[in-house]
Amino acid sequence: MRRSIEDLRTFYGEPAGALARRLLARRMEDAWGEATNSDVLGIGYATPWLDAFVGARRVVAAMPGGQGVELWPSVGRNRTVLVDERRLPFAAGSFDRILLIHALEEADDAAGLLQEAVRALSPAGRIILVAAARGGMWSRVEATPFGHGRPFTRRQLEQLVRGAGLEPTAWSQTLYVPPWGPLLPFADGFEQVGRRLMPGGAGVILLEATRRAYARVHPGSAVAASSVLNPGLAPHSASRNRRGGA
Repeated sequence: MRRSIEDLRTFYGEPAGALARRLLARRMEDAWGEATNSDVLGIGYATPWLDAFVGARRVVAAMPGGQGVELWPSVGRNRTVLVDERRLPFAAGSFDRILLIHALEEADDAAGLLQEAVRALSPAGRIILVAAARGGMWSRVEATPFGHGRPFTRRQLEQLVRGAGLEPTAWSQTLYVPPWGPLLPFADGFEQVGRRLMPGGAGVILLEATRRAYARVHPGSAVAASSVLNPGLAPHSASRNRRGGA
């Protein structure tokens, strides 16, 4: 069962949530900047980060039915939609950037949800998966939304995106500080030390992927293979670890 929209909003209004929001925003800015002239889709609970894409042409937040939906933004035209994660209400190839956060861990069918996201991804689009890290402290604390559902390893995320016809191009990780109030003010120090001494201790993994080819997208179909790499986080590599565990 997914965390409710009320639980998520409450968490991101607390110190631990504010910290998670800030550190994840830093990683997303490294990857996409303001997503200028792009159509952006957030799946799961992505609204804490979508405001940063001020250069985007269009931004939409898709929230799964089991979670519930909130009005966003607080002023102006609503840009959220309640969705069935098994069948997203978007035409094939509609979005240049897709962010999945608080989406995969509690999905009944993570692979199926990702396949639907890929269907909505433009041929040259880029997607970032944000998921609780199996080896981190945040996946073990139920007071955070990262402590619910299934956490992932980097390898599991790589297998997931490849199964959906994507190729991993870059990755990163963050939230090395334990989710314990007295330690939160020292989070930046934990980030610096964790990257170098405790690479397996991060709370969250971010994996960016692209299609294997530029090709015409048909609803429910795959695309032909032709290498396309567009790194935004640290370049994907099995042997190197750069930019904060990325």
